[in-house]
Amino acid sequence: MSATGGAAGGQEEDKKPTDQGAHINLKVKGQLFRMAEDNKEVKSFKDLGICEQLVEACENLGWKTPSKIQAEAIPHALEGKDLIGLAQTGSGKTGAFALPILQALLDTPQVLFACVLSPTRELAIQIAEQFEALGSGIGLKCAVLVGGVDHTQQAIALAKRPHIVVGTPGRLMDHLSNTKGFSLRTMKYLVLDEADRLLNDDFEKAIDEILSVIPRERKAYLFSATMTKKVRKLQRACLRNPVKIEAASKYSTVDTLKQQYRFVPAKYKECYLVYILTELSGSTTMVFTRTCDATRLLALLLRNLGLRAIPISGHMSQAKRLGALNKFKAGECNILICTDVASRGLDIPSVDMVINYDIPSNSKDYIHRVGRTARAGRSGVAISLVNQYELEWYIQIEKLIGKKLPEFPAQEEEVLLLLERVTEAKRISQMKIKETGGKKKRRGGDEGEEEIDRYLASKNGKSSKKLKKR
Repeated sequence: MSATGGAAGGQEEDKKPTDQGAHINLKVKGQLFRMAEDNKEVKSFKDLGICEQLVEACENLGWKTPSKIQAEAIPHALEGKDLIGLAQTGSGKTGAFALPILQALLDTPQVLFACVLSPTRELAIQIAEQFEALGSGIGLKCAVLVGGVDHTQQAIALAKRPHIVVGTPGRLMDHLSNTKGFSLRTMKYLVLDEADRLLNDDFEKAIDEILSVIPRERKAYLFSATMTKKVRKLQRACLRNPVKIEAASKYSTVDTLKQQYRFVPAKYKECYLVYILTELSGSTTMVFTRTCDATRLLALLLRNLGLRAIPISGHMSQAKRLGALNKFKAGECNILICTDVASRGLDIPSVDMVINYDIPSNSKDYIHRVGRTARAGRSGVAISLVNQYELEWYIQIEKLIGKKLPEFPAQEEEVLLLLERVTEAKRISQMKIKETGGKKKRRGGDEGEEEIDRYLASKNGKSSKKLKKR
């Protein structure tokens, strides 16, 4: 595939058919982006150039054929190119960067070989789990550096000289500054997963500091479901002639996802939520709210109505967040109430439905939220509850995804039959929160979390029976 000629600062396109499908070469300010079109046939991992040991590891994980992003990205990565990978969430992005890194590690074994950065703790832990699963047959060692976990334990893990370090920017920088003997001076690969978030101003200081202490001579991969076009930000990440793999349109959701909305008065929003959850009571559901306080209130409200809900938010300690996530994955709770901390990258295979209880003010977050369902070819439902104050944000979402969504069918009279019960459950929940007091919550929410654990221990069996009868 050859680069197009033309003025260095200009922009031009050149379509040339090849035996494997058409490619578009696009030159923007000296950066060559190569965008592969959708008509490439899916090959096996072996055909992509992956070695026998790793092909076997893929088979053990149930990966029979590469996903679109893997088929596009892996050959370029094995050639030693820097990558910008854009693909729908749930499409196998982690495999697309993990396999080339592990193959390079097999060729030239060394400790502290690669560093993967993620915007959330949960995603970092999940990426490390996937690396460990793929590298289980080759003796791979992985360290996870995230906040909310004991610093000393992480320093001990680093002293064991891992091959791969996965972490959040703040905690990684903390260890680079304060953990004796730890540096990334010999690192060969840098990965920014959910790169659009990592290149935002929130993480700017930590990312800049990390880039200043790692080698300039290394490979860099940026992966995300949504991507900024600002070339300044891409250059700051020190990419050299990156290949841009676009296995999805810039902002898209998968075809197997059924998306709906419902306009509701703000005062009846809880009522509509309870109505949807009881109508579709057999579903595994993630409910997204805007604030940590809302996750706690809604979880209490739903539990008072006999529904198996558990919250996950930044107010909770890391151990409690992982505990809640594991209970949801194991099916002990079928409703996870969460903030956007859970919207990025988490792979919970059995999510049937996503409900946007609060519409996100940043419309890109909608793509990540609804990407928790309909993953890896499965079907799923996403329902957005839009009140009178959120209309503008909802219109922005429809503009972003380029389609008008159908309305979720519900008779308001039928929904409001629940009003008395929901209002009473909300009153009891607010009283419980007041009783536990703000002090505990500000120190990490332990009181509310203990109550969640007590609920799960005592009510779990009864609740599930009730829901099955319905």
